[in-house]
Amino acid sequence: MTRTAETPTRAPRTIVARLRTGTLLRWPVLAVAVALWEVAARAHGSVFFPPPSRIAHHAYDLWFSGPVSHVFLTDAAFDTIGPSLGRMAAGFLLAAVAGIVLGVAIGRSRRVYALCDPVLQFARAVPPPALVPVFVVVLDLGTPMQITSIVFSAVWPVLVNTAEGARNTDPLRLEVAAALRLTTAERLWYVIVPSALPRIFAGLRLSLSLALILMVFSELLPGTENGIGFVLTDAQSRSDLLTVWAALALLGVLGYLLNTGLLAIEKRVLGTGRTA
Repeated sequence: MTRTAETPTRAPRTIVARLRTGTLLRWPVLAVAVALWEVAARAHGSVFFPPPSRIAHHAYDLWFSGPVSHVFLTDAAFDTIGPSLGRMAAGFLLAAVAGIVLGVAIGRSRRVYALCDPVLQFARAVPPPALVPVFVVVLDLGTPMQITSIVFSAVWPVLVNTAEGARNTDPLRLEVAAALRLTTAERLWYVIVPSALPRIFAGLRLSLSLALILMVFSELLPGTENGIGFVLTDAQSRSDLLTVWAALALLGVLGYLLNTGLLAIEKRVLGTGRTA
């Protein structure tokens, strides 16, 4: 028998469908919010509440008016954004690796998970900024202290979520893996880690937010010579409110871009896993 014509693949979503899901509405909503901010700030006329157009122009002059060879970044941008992103990236990556490895190790055994759970919940409940003075005493001021504070605070969401994901692996999959005589490494790679991936990425998103917060907080401490947090405290001491607002806007943009990038990676990884 000849094969009948296959059902055509799903057509791209129409504009109406995208409007229903909010894909095309997010930018108009943001534009309206910024426009209302602009109108309210100009009507108020306060130096403490500048309009977003002045903030954007000031941020452009500070950080994004450099030559093309430097990707339009100024020297101030390299001294401000670069060190902050470097500390945050180092702390986040170390926290992610440690959290995933320890989380899988703890979540594989119900007995180990039951023994470690009170300690994990206690450590996760401690406010991250409260630990910074401890790290200052132990490590002194500087980049090692800042990275350590980021790692110690950002590791718990990844660790706890990974342990939960590994613990909730479908028992039927584990039985099939045992029947197929998979090695321990193969069970981890093909069964436990894929089952825990949704929870792992949930922990990574929380960890990323904490890493950004701790990065700024650690740079607010005395002894810091660069970074976005240093710019905030320096501008505040000089009553340079435009720079304060520009730094806050920069943090918001960086947080949005980093979260969007992580969501894109999550969608690609989990989508590939589901297809396989």
